[in-house]
Amino acid sequence: MKNIKILITGGAGFIGSNLCEYFINKGACVVCLDNFATGHRHNIASLINHPNFTLVEGDIRDLETCQSAVYGIDYVLHQAALGSVPRSIQNPITSNDVNVTGFLNMLVASRDAKVKRFIYAASSSTYGDSEALPKIENVIGKPLSPYAITKYVNELYAGIFSSTYGLETIGLRYFNVFGRRQDPNGAYAAVIPLFVKQFMSLQSPIINGDGNYSRDFTYIDNVIQMNELAMLTTNPDAINTVYNTAFGDRTTLNQLVGSLKEILTKYKPQIKHVEILHGPNRAGDIPHSLASIDKAKKLLGYSPKFSMKQGLEQAVDWYWKNL
Repeated sequence: MKNIKILITGGAGFIGSNLCEYFINKGACVVCLDNFATGHRHNIASLINHPNFTLVEGDIRDLETCQSAVYGIDYVLHQAALGSVPRSIQNPITSNDVNVTGFLNMLVASRDAKVKRFIYAASSSTYGDSEALPKIENVIGKPLSPYAITKYVNELYAGIFSSTYGLETIGLRYFNVFGRRQDPNGAYAAVIPLFVKQFMSLQSPIINGDGNYSRDFTYIDNVIQMNELAMLTTNPDAINTVYNTAFGDRTTLNQLVGSLKEILTKYKPQIKHVEILHGPNRAGDIPHSLASIDKAKKLLGYSPKFSMKQGLEQAVDWYWKNL
């Protein structure tokens, strides 16, 4: 990785900070671009004084900031976005500004700077109302939320920049990523860190619906592997396309809570007696999500190392030590 210069947008966020840490440890030069709207300085505190790490504090909605950040960069790993389906339903304009306008700014800046490849965080929400399982990359439905629309538009723009301008792009459709540094706080906290925090405080987690909705929960290290493979692949058939980024197995919310309770009870026996509550289903949620990872295996050589249960063990241990 020496002499490789990588720009990671949203680099102070959950996924971005893990990517920054990984590639710095591999010897790359890393530039982190973040406006700290959802990212945190403590996520990158250990990297700030590293000679190969540069922090650019700025917003992808500003084209000049994007152009400055991408100068001299070999690869862009674009993670910056406003996540969360509920957030996009509550405030679709801001989600669109960040996720579409910001994305387009990064594409333009990357094209003009002649970066080698633009790898971006796509989303399993793109599958929308398609009921087919497992989810296969070329079969999608209608989006069910403003967030899903923005992430699909990203794929369309990336395709146009590949075909029209020759910019190499790869989209990674993330499926419910979890792991160290995922924020358990705030109105739009993801389900795993939120439930861990509640269990640790002996509070009852609330499952949306009857708990039979299922997800392909994907540990952060599998996502890091996919980003690295997408960045370094020399297979011409592997570029200018999108890939499911997942483990390839599904877990219901009831099963998830049961696993979390079992793991956390080892740390705090009282958790065994915490009651599980149920609330209404959440608007815009897809009932079931399961990825086919055959395409990533075939074209990128992807081989996920962590199952959901193995990832949960790692994540819970991190939260126990850091919350």
